[in-house]
Amino acid sequence: MRIAPPGLEGDARGEVELVGGILVIRRIHVTYRLSTPAEDREKVRRAYVIHAENCPVYRSISAAIAITTELDWREQE
Repeated sequence: MRIAPPGLEGDARGEVELVGGILVIRRIHVTYRLSTPAEDREKVRRAYVIHAENCPVYRSISAAIAITTELDWREQE
């Protein structure tokens, strides 16, 4: 099922560690793949720079789990 608009994909990877016999998520890395017209590149960059601080999920769990992101932007053909 696709929940994102065409041209937007995301992958998330989690790293877990065994702590006291319990699996605990320690790190999450999210890669966003986005294609837009060339004229939107700066808008995309600005949104990417501020997205985490405005994301309820990030704000809720980032104190306990290290979260990193990367943006793979491509010009739409």
